[in-house]
Amino acid sequence: MWFDSGRVCLDLLATSTPHGDTEGIRDADELGLWLVGAGLVPDRTPLGRLGPDWVAAFRGLRADVGSLVRDELAGAAPEEGALARVNAAAAGPPPGLCAVRDQEGHLVRELCGGVECAGLLAAVARDAVELLTDPGDLALLRSCEGDGCARVYLDTSRGHRRRWCSSELCGNRERVARHRRRVRTVVGAGEGQGQGRRSGI
Repeated sequence: MWFDSGRVCLDLLATSTPHGDTEGIRDADELGLWLVGAGLVPDRTPLGRLGPDWVAAFRGLRADVGSLVRDELAGAAPEEGALARVNAAAAGPPPGLCAVRDQEGHLVRELCGGVECAGLLAAVARDAVELLTDPGDLALLRSCEGDGCARVYLDTSRGHRRRWCSSELCGNRERVARHRRRVRTVVGAGEGQGQGRRSGI
């Protein structure tokens, strides 16, 4: 799972490609891992109520947010159905946080009132609304330039020159591919020179 987009709603998009060939939230266990990794649910929170209905709800929100974000990147008008559904989800109250003492007496974060699907959806949907209505963040919205990668992120790098979702993944693949192209060019040039010498050129 990838959590380097700069926004939680974009981290949700990263759990799947636009064409659905890669699915990062296949079941309730994976959704639970994503919720904790995204910081929406404190670690060690009981997630026994997560089920297929939660998975379907988060996938639905992901599809709608993805539609709106890609419309924005393309300079197109937002799809009205997706916008209405995201707004409806964002209108709900997000989960509240409480500070409670753990068994060792340390203060730790806990969700007040337990874990509710609607509240967690509201938190992600509100993040999407904030992103889509913030000109500053929209100016930093980028698509990864990695071959075959469709991840979207906020470019907060110095000079705003970030080209890849991850320098270690897509960036490294591009550097390796560039090196291979250079090697092939050098080897091809060397072979051409050798053939020229053999033919007396």
